[in-house]
Amino acid sequence: MFDDPQLLSAQVGVVLDVLGTFVFAVSGGLVAARARLDVFGFVVLALAAGCAGGVVRDLLIGDTPPAAITDWRYAAACVVAGLGVFALGQQSVRVTDGLRVVDAVGLGIFAVAGTVKSLEAGLGDAASIGLGVLTAIGGGIVRDLLSGTVPVVLRADIYAVAAAAGAFALVLAIHLGQPMWLAAIGGAAVTTTLRLAAIHFAWQAPRQRETSP
Repeated sequence: MFDDPQLLSAQVGVVLDVLGTFVFAVSGGLVAARARLDVFGFVVLALAAGCAGGVVRDLLIGDTPPAAITDWRYAAACVVAGLGVFALGQQSVRVTDGLRVVDAVGLGIFAVAGTVKSLEAGLGDAASIGLGVLTAIGGGIVRDLLSGTVPVVLRADIYAVAAAAGAFALVLAIHLGQPMWLAAIGGAAVTTTLRLAAIHFAWQAPRQRETSP
């Protein structure tokens, strides 16, 4: 079954997409816990975080209706993640560091998932990297807006940049002849590591200086 490179690439893309959906859905559940939402809110934020980025990507590449709508595995992953976090009770509110780690892992997985699917659709390297970034940040933006907070991509400078670095690493590895699954693991690791390092070392891009009136 895996003798066909295109079939293998598609299998890798689906696995990454569903895995990224679940991980980001967990982050949606953790945000819902911090906002003290009801069980419906947990499921809604899990669905938003897990599916929004992939839906936008699929619409842009013409893969309609989006996989997150037609494939039951995406919704199931989100519901399981949301209810799982809800079942933890108020213990989940105290895992702020856990939320950052989960978000970083989800960012890495979705960056490569979006890039892989865009490459499969016949897009060029630059466009595929761009859609990889969009896939990675889209769910987090919708999740944060629904919870009433400023999206993390606007507060953390090394966020979209980390996603772009992982997507670029994936494309570079493929051009160097690496198998798709290995390139995907490497790309996700680059994004996740860079994002976690930015959190740990408080890396920020230059900002305007505050001036007295």
